[in-house]
Amino acid sequence: MDAYEQLGLPKGRAICYSGFRQGQHPGGQYPSYEEVREDLLLLQGHWKYLRLFDCDAHAETVLKVIAEEGLDFQVMQSAYIEAEMNNFNCPWGGGVYSEEKLEANKEGNQAKIERLIAWANRYPDLIFSLSVGNEACVDWTDHYVPQHRVAGYAEQVKAGAKQPVTFCENYVPWLIKLDKLAAVVDFISIHTYPVWEYKHINEALDYTKENYYAVAGKFPDKPVVITEAGWATKANGRGINPENVSEAYQKIYFEQLMAWVEQENIFTFFFEAFDEDWKGSAEPLEPEKHWGLFYIDRTPKPAVQHLISPQPNPARSVR
Repeated sequence: MDAYEQLGLPKGRAICYSGFRQGQHPGGQYPSYEEVREDLLLLQGHWKYLRLFDCDAHAETVLKVIAEEGLDFQVMQSAYIEAEMNNFNCPWGGGVYSEEKLEANKEGNQAKIERLIAWANRYPDLIFSLSVGNEACVDWTDHYVPQHRVAGYAEQVKAGAKQPVTFCENYVPWLIKLDKLAAVVDFISIHTYPVWEYKHINEALDYTKENYYAVAGKFPDKPVVITEAGWATKANGRGINPENVSEAYQKIYFEQLMAWVEQENIFTFFFEAFDEDWKGSAEPLEPEKHWGLFYIDRTPKPAVQHLISPQPNPARSVR
C-alpha cells in the first residue's frame, strides 16, 4: 500500500531533523529560533517532510519557525518515550534503572503523550502524523517500553488527535513480536541500517530492500514507512567496521536509496540532516556523531554538495 496515498500526501523527499550544534544537547542548551531558521532554509526546497524526535523545546521552536516563517514543510512529530522496564540485554549496560526512575519515566511519558496530542491539535495543517516512540521495543534498547504500553499510548493519541499514528522501530521487532501494536497503529515505521549489521556498501541497498519487503509482506494491509535509513561517515570500530564507512559510501547509499524509493513510491526519511556531536560516547570517531548529510558547521558532505548553489566568484570577469 502506497503510504503517500494512504496519508493523503504529495510525494516528496523526507529527512530526520535534529538541530543541536556544537556545545548544545537535549536538557542543556537548545538551538535558537535563528539557528533553526537557518537550518530549515538550508533544507527547504530539497526536502518536504521533516521527522522530529521528541516533544521538547527544540521541536517547539521548529514548529514555531515553520509556522511563523511560512516554510514549506510537513512534520512527523514524535514523543520520545523513556524506559518503563529494565532491559538487561542492553549491550552498553544503559538499560537498568531504579524503580523510582521507572515510575518517574511513566509519568514523564504520559506528559509527553498529552503534549503530543496538544501540539497535533495546535498545528493541524503542519503536523501530518504522530509517533508514540522511537526504538523502545527492540532487544538492545536502553529505554525499553513493553508493547502493551506503547499500544496504549497509540490508542490515547488516536482518541485525542486526528492525524495518523505510528511507532518508529527497528525492522526486526515488527517481524517477530509487535503484531498487537501493528494492529493499533495507522501505519508502520521501520528503521534499516545495513552498515550497523556489517554490510558492505555493495550489499547495502539489497539489504535495505530485504528489510522493507519483509515487513511490508507481513503486514500487507498496513502502509510501511521507512523512518530511518542512512550511512555513517566515520566509525571507531565499535558496532561498525571503519572500513565500511566514508563520505563516498554515504553518497552512494543516499543516491541508490533515493532512486529506489522514488521509483517504488516508498515514503522514506533519510537519517539524518546534520552531524550531532552530543550523541554517543566522547570519542571523536563515535559513529552516532557522524550520520549527517551536512557537517555540524552546516557545510555539505559530498552526497548533497550538488544541492548547495555555488557562490559567485567576484574575481571572475563578466563579458
